[in-house]
Amino acid sequence: MGSVLVGLVMVVGLLGVLVPLLPGTALILVAGVGWAVLVQDEGSGRWVVVGVMAVLLVAGIAAKYALPGKHLAGSLPRTTLLSGAAAAVIGFLLLPPLGLVLGGVAGVYLAEARRVGGGAEARRSTVQVLKAVGLGILAELTAGVLMVGTWLVGVVVT
Repeated sequence: MGSVLVGLVMVVGLLGVLVPLLPGTALILVAGVGWAVLVQDEGSGRWVVVGVMAVLLVAGIAAKYALPGKHLAGSLPRTTLLSGAAAAVIGFLLLPPLGLVLGGVAGVYLAEARRVGGGAEARRSTVQVLKAVGLGILAELTAGVLMVGTWLVGVVVT
């Protein structure tokens, strides 16, 4: 029964990668540690599983931030990206969790419309940022799925 509850918490963690209000891969790791401490009470294999999950967490977080940065490197001014980030935070505070995405998109579009004029060029830049953010989310989601897969192997093997 304990492993089922841990699995459900991990599913919430996977959803948290997609929904900004919920914790993501960190929750998956916490559930894995909880499984190792509270459910699986024998052997060192449980800690190997948690260690692999921790490495995947770090790799996922690194990829989440590195891949979008590499994707956008040199293509948009830093002021546009900072405007998008600031508007995302404001949007999140005003309308959680959707405001994060809506505010970020609006911030990038408005910054680019001010810089290059409204229309197709501002939309192109906004789509470029959305693709980069999507790439980061995909990287973290992949890490989360690999973490859950590692835990499932651990459940079967240990």
